[in-house]
Amino acid sequence: MDIIAQLAKEFNLRAGQVENTVGLIDEGNTIPFIARYRKEVTGELDDQILRALYDRLSYLRSMQARKEEVKRLIDEQGKLTEELALAIDKAEKLTEIEDIYRPYRPKRRTRATIAKEKGLEPLADLVLAQQLKEGNIDDICAPYIDAEKGVESTDDALAGAMDIIAEMVSDNADFRKFIREYTFSHGIIVSKTTNKEETEKKRDVYQMYHDFSEPVRKIAQHRVLALNRGEKEEFLTVKIEVDEAGVLEKLNSEMIANPRSITSEYVELAIADGYKRLIAPSIENEIRNMLTDEAQEGAIKLFSENLKNLLLQPPIKDMVVLGLDPAYRTGCKLAVVDSTGRVLDTTVIYPTPPQNKVEEAKAAVKKLIEKHGVSLIAIGNGTASRESEIFISELLKEIEQKVYYMVVSEAGASVYSASQLAAEEFPDFDVSQRSAVSIARRVQDPLAELVKIDPKAIGVGQYQHDMNQKRLGEALGGVVEDCVNSVGVDLNTASPSLLSYVSGVNATVAKNIVSFREAEGKFISRSQLKKVPKLGPKAFEQCAGFLRITDGDNILDNTSVHPESYAAAKKLLELTGYTLEDVKNSNLKGLKDKVAGNIAELAKECGVGVPTLRDIVDELLKPGRDPRDEIEPPQLLTDVLSMEDLKEGMILQGTVRNVIDFGAFVDIGVHQDGLVHISQLSDKYVKHPMDVVSVGDVVTVKVLEVDVERKRISLSMRGV
Repeated sequence: MDIIAQLAKEFNLRAGQVENTVGLIDEGNTIPFIARYRKEVTGELDDQILRALYDRLSYLRSMQARKEEVKRLIDEQGKLTEELALAIDKAEKLTEIEDIYRPYRPKRRTRATIAKEKGLEPLADLVLAQQLKEGNIDDICAPYIDAEKGVESTDDALAGAMDIIAEMVSDNADFRKFIREYTFSHGIIVSKTTNKEETEKKRDVYQMYHDFSEPVRKIAQHRVLALNRGEKEEFLTVKIEVDEAGVLEKLNSEMIANPRSITSEYVELAIADGYKRLIAPSIENEIRNMLTDEAQEGAIKLFSENLKNLLLQPPIKDMVVLGLDPAYRTGCKLAVVDSTGRVLDTTVIYPTPPQNKVEEAKAAVKKLIEKHGVSLIAIGNGTASRESEIFISELLKEIEQKVYYMVVSEAGASVYSASQLAAEEFPDFDVSQRSAVSIARRVQDPLAELVKIDPKAIGVGQYQHDMNQKRLGEALGGVVEDCVNSVGVDLNTASPSLLSYVSGVNATVAKNIVSFREAEGKFISRSQLKKVPKLGPKAFEQCAGFLRITDGDNILDNTSVHPESYAAAKKLLELTGYTLEDVKNSNLKGLKDKVAGNIAELAKECGVGVPTLRDIVDELLKPGRDPRDEIEPPQLLTDVLSMEDLKEGMILQGTVRNVIDFGAFVDIGVHQDGLVHISQLSDKYVKHPMDVVSVGDVVTVKVLEVDVERKRISLSMRGV
């Protein structure tokens, strides 16, 4: 297989473009670095296409390696023919390779191998040949009856011969391919509830799957994952049903060479046995695995997009934030952090049951607001969040200062606060105090705080615990890496967790950067990175452009202009009549117009490609820019709303918290997210919710239905 040509065809790219990109990957360059700083080489492929191409490259290389291995294994048996080698080379999927290899694969003892051990293979060949139009089946089988071998009768001999034929049918690659395609096209996936007693909760969860059927080719991916989970929990039985007659008709037409032969009926029985006993269960497993793999990839893609949108939520800057981790018996933990995230104060209050020390708690919070100039209170959305929100809302009405609050997802906060990382960061704090700090910080800079948490624990996916955890981890890690590098990282304030996601920086180098910073003082130049232990020339090349120095010696160090392009940036400024001082003072009015009319010639004079020059211009115009600033900020609240306050037809604003295959969950400030079903997302047809909304979007919704008892809210975005 020509992998480069295959990738070019699949991704609709030029072969040279793919070859250059694969070369960059093989040289050890990271995806963010390639996407940002090698645009001329790749033809400006973005990070998403690059990651998809990398995944497909890995698959095709794995498949190529398997082809070579299978050919070697068959050749070692002395059975590799030119036709067989060609069939293996032409296979386009791993399943096709395995189908071809199946007859040559070393087998455990099967009914067919046992029959062969009894000397029944010649009888099987005779039966399969179907050349005898006359005679007695007992006479045909007589030479093979041997009591010592366990063949005591005609029935025994025929049974063994048919077992051999059944396995031949099962091992036929063409038959398996046909049955796989037929089952996928005509099969029905069916589920029923088991007779086991289950909780009302499970009955509610799997209600639609009690007596469920849907064509295999049409089933939605989220339903595949739901069926899998129900089956795993032993609440559902799931199977694929298919019209056997259609399959057997095809197999019989291929194998029944002479219907009038006295052995053809036994061949027909062997075919049916081979299909029902050997092929059908195997193909069903394959198809369900394929559906699961596709559903998992879809869910991972959805999870990745949600995570990306969550991580790129705009930071709330220049605010002193009070983080509140709600609880009942143990009290609500408070942590005040300044605008840089430094912890100023911590305490515990008890405004919730069973203590109900509301006035005492109000006094404590008012004191913190007054003392530290708190302007925003971040309330975790976990246990006792509702009571805490009511408490804060009432308190804000009693003070003169303008203080807002917002309810923040606690997802992953407990994971972080109990981690070794949190213990190292706050050795003197207990777990709940660390959680309060995390809640406060995640509104100030979601990206910097959330990178400390395993992406799988952030809670913006569906069925994430049912997936291939290695594949999920790799995909989400790639999302975090892309987000961190697209925003850039402040070299003088970043934590080791944040630094470890920077292109070319691993966990060890990240710690070394922080240790160097603590020992030598703030970085004043990117070139100082070369002095960091274990950060060699290749790592410097990969990471330098993504690390920012806000008040260093060179204003270019506060942009994503790579040090390798500093000379080009200075040359551009010289050619257009500006200086680095003009960059620092934002005095570059007219630069874009000067470049636009002559960009190809300027790029040539500066010694870079047009895409790189275009990026340099953008960075010079906005040094230190944060791409997240262009996103609509989250809603800040001053009053509370309850589910009981909701009425049908009410119009509200809310924030999208999660997007799944069948809709989106929206926080409308009542401590219970409402569901906008995919059918209610737009007045137009919506193929997938992600086409309309993203995590973090502020949307206007209409209340359709409120079920207080079941804590369900149905919302609509149609016509509002």
